[in-house]
Amino acid sequence: MRWTHTLIPTLRESPAEAEILSHQLLLRAGIIRKLAAGLYNFLPLGVKSLQKIQKIIREEMDRAGALEILMPALQPPEIWQQSGRYEVAGDTLFKVNDHAKREWVLGPTHEEVVTTLAAGEINSYRQLPINLYQIQTKFRDEIRPRFGLMRAREFIMKDAYSFDVDDESSMKSYHNMYNAYKRIFHRCGLKAYPVEADAGVMGGKHTHEFVVPADTGECEIAFCDVCGYAANVEKADSKIPLSYTPDEAPTEAFETPGVKSIDSLTKAPFNVPAEMQIKTLVYIVEDKPVIFLLRGDYQLNEAKIAGILGTTLYRPAEEAEIKNLLNALPGSLGAVGISGVRICADLLLKGASGMVTGANRDGFHLRHVSMKRDIPCAEFADIRTVKEGEPCPKCGKPLHIRHAIEVGQVFKLGTKYSTAIGALYSDEKGAQKPCVMGCYGIGVTRTLQAVIEQNFDKDGINWPITVAPYQVCITPLNIAPESEPMQLAEKFYSELTARGIEVLLDDRDERPGVKFKDSELIGIPIRLGIGEKSLAKGIVELKRRGGELMPISPDQAVESIVKLVQEEIQKLS
Repeated sequence: MRWTHTLIPTLRESPAEAEILSHQLLLRAGIIRKLAAGLYNFLPLGVKSLQKIQKIIREEMDRAGALEILMPALQPPEIWQQSGRYEVAGDTLFKVNDHAKREWVLGPTHEEVVTTLAAGEINSYRQLPINLYQIQTKFRDEIRPRFGLMRAREFIMKDAYSFDVDDESSMKSYHNMYNAYKRIFHRCGLKAYPVEADAGVMGGKHTHEFVVPADTGECEIAFCDVCGYAANVEKADSKIPLSYTPDEAPTEAFETPGVKSIDSLTKAPFNVPAEMQIKTLVYIVEDKPVIFLLRGDYQLNEAKIAGILGTTLYRPAEEAEIKNLLNALPGSLGAVGISGVRICADLLLKGASGMVTGANRDGFHLRHVSMKRDIPCAEFADIRTVKEGEPCPKCGKPLHIRHAIEVGQVFKLGTKYSTAIGALYSDEKGAQKPCVMGCYGIGVTRTLQAVIEQNFDKDGINWPITVAPYQVCITPLNIAPESEPMQLAEKFYSELTARGIEVLLDDRDERPGVKFKDSELIGIPIRLGIGEKSLAKGIVELKRRGGELMPISPDQAVESIVKLVQEEIQKLS
């Protein structure tokens, strides 16, 4: 491709709308342009890289035995109501009406659609296992689209769905996709790590996220660099030894005027350490109150409580609801003497004594509180968010917390959707059983930006060769047709193209500095500079993106470039 025949509108300055570097580079390199919040046009460079990512995904999905299909983006709401997700996912669903005022849903995902398809086509165990996948546009009503392609209202996703006869074979499908994902991200030039994760509204008990460590990532992971344990903080656990000094003294109320927070109680004249306080939080879960108790130095992990509650229909209680339940306002709340209400306490409070908690009387707290004696009806579960430096649950070494970008996730769904929608098969004895399902997603457009987030320098993008829009940029410094640099450039362009190398010929009438800067900015992995001064010395200048200039003779140029391209591809094979 000749530069003058394509559209690469590079920008010298970063647009104000771009909050993170990868978003800035997407715009500056002419890869995307914004239409509206969370909606982007992909320009020719962006389309070429997207197509390469999709090609890698298709190759690995096909290698893993998955079958490509294509499902409608427009979906009837009835199948969402049938699965039970219409209300749960309601805030993220785009809903549209047709000319007859009938409602439709723009698909954010396709579990309901593919299960409906399976219900109509699968009827025997002999048809299983089967794995169906598609690459398609999705729509989600993001409240705050941000960071470019990281959180958009419209995006491209690869989603796959496996159907098996039982849990054992479903786990084989799960691990098959897990391994395929590792190959996909490696081939895209991404250092992506699988971490234990929370299933959220998807359902299922077994799931891993594939994440790319990045300071700008929206999720957080806890990991141990000794044993390799890694989990999303929504799922992560730690192994904290429990030790409380026995305190058999009866509970005693004391005045705490003006105290509204854990931090206030740690200060004089009270001086109660946060770890010796019981934090009391009230939630409304499907119209019923539930009290959550944590040690004062921890935060409630809402993703964890969703698994405990078995629902995502919950919210923090409002002050009026709290006052009606506990006769006090936040800051003075506790669970001592409370009955008839579900109380869930974090595992760190098991056996705790000598604690301080609210007295359910504004401006008062209780000291000498024993969980076993004073809150005997509490159930215990892991409901806290882990912190940096806590002991790893596997080896006991310190955990580290860092931000990351989620690029893919694999779920073992079980029979949630197949039972609800009726995707059944007949076993060897003729008995009807629900298919055991798994689902597997990759954010294709998000992966594109994650590659940039992990591969850039001060000059611009540094594409891995497997997903670069072009592999080589030929840069003649004199574009006059009769000039030696341009004639050589045309010769190399033809020969390399004939050898299957993807070449961008910079035939613009621009200063050398502009050409070189643009080549670095858009991130082409290999550049061949051809100038009259270097040719007078009998050389052309070959350069890996981010590397040193390599002077070579013109006779060696084509073979040297082919070798470099093959070496770079081999690294990611």
